[in-house]
Amino acid sequence: MQEGLSEIFEHFLGEPAILTNREVLRPDYVPESLPHRDEQIHRLGWILAPVLKGSRCSNVFIYGKPGTGKTAVVRYVLAHLVRKSHELHTPVEASYVNCRMAGTDYRVLSEVSESLGVHIPFTGLATNEVFDRFKAGLASLQGLLTIVLDEVDVLVKQHGDNLLYELTRINEASAIGKLVFIGVSNDLNFKDLLDPRVLSSLSEEELVFRPYVADELYDILSERAKLSFLDGALEDSALRLCAALAAAEHGDARRALDLLRVSAELAEREGAKSVSEAHVRQAQRKIEENRVDEALKTLPLHQRLVLYSIYHTSRVNMKDCLTGDIYEVYTDLCGKTGVDPLTQRRISGLINELDVLGVVNAKLVSRGRHGRSKRVRLNMPLAAAQEHFKSDPRLGVLLSYLPRHLRKAP
Repeated sequence: MQEGLSEIFEHFLGEPAILTNREVLRPDYVPESLPHRDEQIHRLGWILAPVLKGSRCSNVFIYGKPGTGKTAVVRYVLAHLVRKSHELHTPVEASYVNCRMAGTDYRVLSEVSESLGVHIPFTGLATNEVFDRFKAGLASLQGLLTIVLDEVDVLVKQHGDNLLYELTRINEASAIGKLVFIGVSNDLNFKDLLDPRVLSSLSEEELVFRPYVADELYDILSERAKLSFLDGALEDSALRLCAALAAAEHGDARRALDLLRVSAELAEREGAKSVSEAHVRQAQRKIEENRVDEALKTLPLHQRLVLYSIYHTSRVNMKDCLTGDIYEVYTDLCGKTGVDPLTQRRISGLINELDVLGVVNAKLVSRGRHGRSKRVRLNMPLAAAQEHFKSDPRLGVLLSYLPRHLRKAP
């Protein structure tokens, strides 16, 4: 074993742990209660309740920024719904698919089919064949299936809305079975992406989740801390700081939970007996670095070009970084790299996606007679951004280039 590694393991095993259950602090953990989401839980419960009598209910679209409890609420309600249906001997099943993870229509259909006991090979079948197998599985259910497509906006932006259209048409064939669709989206303008035929087939209701405020995040963290920390191993000031930092960003509960978990892990590594505000500050810096690294590694080419454009614009003009200036720089960088530029409207959408990721902050502002524009800033220091960009094998060379639009800027 590498020298020193054994000592690390022995140190960890010998020190009294701060955390007794780390999984409770993971974003995908669904607790027994969801503080400050009673209204959304009850509304979704009322919408879905008719399925317990074998009746198809309205489809549902759920909107909200990341970390506002959308997925947790859906999973919480569906778990109780399926449990109740089994008590009543009513055939109701639920299938959850994260569209960002699935990636394609084929994989989404494959995962939904698996929930019906229909095995689909990872590749090799035509999509129509997969759809036929899914419909056969639905028919054999002789009941109702609720499909949750989380981050459905990602799927539609990348592959169009044909899958949604086909799913909504299934109920027209009564011999096949009954299907309820729940779409979860981080994009409030998601419906603008859909074809009118899809919208007319959905017959949906909508739920909007607002961001949490600091006091609500504190309550959420307190509930999780009771299940995951040793008594006395967490200072209340550290807990409040986690809530305040997450609330100041986007009211993101996932962010708050990550801060608390990483703070505890850092405290354990240094042998501290409790988590302090200093550990939270340290965790904040670490998470920021990791998030930026991960975002930059996975961004498509045009989003990276947009991010480079924001960097260059911010470097020259620290006060205002408006979408018009960003687009001018973007088209210049596209020319330098031999890439055909997207439209300004599409670039505005890419900026919104970067805002959702937390890499930038975009705020709509009024410019009087000049109309409205987005004011955009990087959510990281310019020096840190430059260090991250240097490792980009294709675009790193653009760091030393000053786009034409910026050469005349003051």
